[in-house]
Amino acid sequence: FSFLQERLRYMLVLLLLLHSTDSFYVPGVAPINFHRNDPVEIKAVKLTSSRTQLPYEYYSLPFCQPSKITYKAENLGEVLRGDRIVNTPFQVSMNVEKKCEVLCNLPNKPVILTVEQSKLIAERIREDYYVHLIADNLPVATRLEFYSNREEEEKKKEKDVQFEHGYRLGFMDGNKFYLHNHLSFILYYHREDVEESQEHTYRVVRFEVIPQSIKLEDLKADEKSMCTLPEATGSAPQEIDPTKENQLLFTYSVHWEESDIKWASRWDTYLTMSDVQIHWFSIINSVVVVFFLSGILSMIIIRTLRKDIANYNKEDDIEDTMEESGWKLVHGDVFRPPQYPMILSSLLGSGIQLFCMILIVIFVAMLGMLSPSSRGALMTTACFLFMFMGVFGGFFAGRLYRTLKGHRWKKGAFCTATLYPGVVFGICFVLNCFIWGKHSSGAVPFPTMVALLCMWFGISLPLVYLGYYFGFRKQPYDNPVRTNQIPRQIPEQRWYMNKFVGILMAGILPFGAMFIELFFIFSAIWENQFYYLFGFLFLVFIILVVSCSQISIVMVYFQLCAEDYRWWWRTFLVSGGSAFYVLIYAVFYFVNKLDIVEFIPSLLYFGYTALMVLSFWLLTGTIGFYAAYMFVRKIYAAVKID
Repeated sequence: FSFLQERLRYMLVLLLLLHSTDSFYVPGVAPINFHRNDPVEIKAVKLTSSRTQLPYEYYSLPFCQPSKITYKAENLGEVLRGDRIVNTPFQVSMNVEKKCEVLCNLPNKPVILTVEQSKLIAERIREDYYVHLIADNLPVATRLEFYSNREEEEKKKEKDVQFEHGYRLGFMDGNKFYLHNHLSFILYYHREDVEESQEHTYRVVRFEVIPQSIKLEDLKADEKSMCTLPEATGSAPQEIDPTKENQLLFTYSVHWEESDIKWASRWDTYLTMSDVQIHWFSIINSVVVVFFLSGILSMIIIRTLRKDIANYNKEDDIEDTMEESGWKLVHGDVFRPPQYPMILSSLLGSGIQLFCMILIVIFVAMLGMLSPSSRGALMTTACFLFMFMGVFGGFFAGRLYRTLKGHRWKKGAFCTATLYPGVVFGICFVLNCFIWGKHSSGAVPFPTMVALLCMWFGISLPLVYLGYYFGFRKQPYDNPVRTNQIPRQIPEQRWYMNKFVGILMAGILPFGAMFIELFFIFSAIWENQFYYLFGFLFLVFIILVVSCSQISIVMVYFQLCAEDYRWWWRTFLVSGGSAFYVLIYAVFYFVNKLDIVEFIPSLLYFGYTALMVLSFWLLTGTIGFYAAYMFVRKIYAAVKID
């Protein structure tokens, strides 16, 4: 077991390294220094709801508007996420307090919401929408305080503080709708050290809001747009009646507090929203279990193989009389090209493309270069990397296609460049039509879609052709045994050698290694959380590669021992077995964790889930296929064959 000990020691070193990379932060932008009275711009990002999964832009609701609305130029990732960053009329100055100020309209002329607008606001409140604002690129958060231990509540009154992204648009009480029309902004600044003669500079390090609903009559406002807030106990909330016009005032207050938080660690508040302790424990637990199982599997396979090879290579006189059995028997058929070699090589090419893209993205993100502060950077990087990795996908697909005795390389290259991306584009286009119908900002605009098509046919397609050309010209993979002219008959297989049983068996170990991380990824995608634990994700990705490879090798070994040489397609399908469990987990998550009831949000959820499952199947199938192919070539090279 020295081999296992070595692995565990290596793992602990890796975990320590990952722990240090988790807290490492490369900022997306340079810090902005403010002097006292400098304007701090408050911008709106979007409205989101985990119940509908449809983001909307800020001014889709009748909020107060500035004299000129300007949208920020956005990167590809922001557009795909549905962000539409726009200016707002909030006037906030560095370290200047505001007790209460009316946002738009004079106090004697309140905002009048039409019946249509009132209906829309009531509907958005019912759908549990959150409003997302940013100040100096920091998202607004609502503080939630609660006691961690009910029993010890009397002994120590320490509250646990958690933060919720954005603030709730409003709330319901019975069948009545109430809008949060007063926002109390609490901004924290860090005073920078400067020389005595210079003026102090400040940096924004936290942005909180306390939303309140205050009735028009209770907001005592004067001609200068100043207002006084009522006593907390005596105020009534601002009701929105969807059946008639409503009158209200939008107001806000600003409070500044000094903070010890340095600018470089200002995102820590947002990123420690879930319990990291449990995360650590569960990840280490699954790492240890998987590496232990992997170690045992490797030892068993290596010992069995050594025994097999020793038996096959015994040069005794009895050999002629003894009948061969097991995997050596199919040596003349094991490298027989499968059906549809072009499609197989195309899918594997896309799998290689995905593998390279995911590996680089996770590694770069682990170093902190794709932190949530640079919005949309992760998605933009992933899109461009997938395009550029086409050259590797094409190379591997071309070389495999040549090995499988394929001749039409141009058609094969076109198939590689269009098969998987075409399916993804098709599904996304159909879903996009539904989102367009809902007038959501999550719909990809037509110019962006054209730009993506140009990237696909202008960057990815030529690169795939280039890679395919060189891969096809390269020497094919060297198979250690010759293929017989006539295929041998395959004996009847046992029930457990069935393809579907294989998929179910092979998927358990890789899925078990990563399903905890899957929960956090799903929360990030569907519940508007930040995902930042790329150190964990990198480790999980390594475990996934190791477990997929080993399971694939075990499954192909059993198949060859049963004298079934049709392993090419089967290995690819079976290795992606964990994608089936991901699909089941996605259904479980939908039923138990999400509160989605309408048709279009459900369609979006299952549409995007289908894309994730397909991509995951391609990724794990490719890893398993190449592991099995290397294994088969190795074992047949080790036995003497007449």
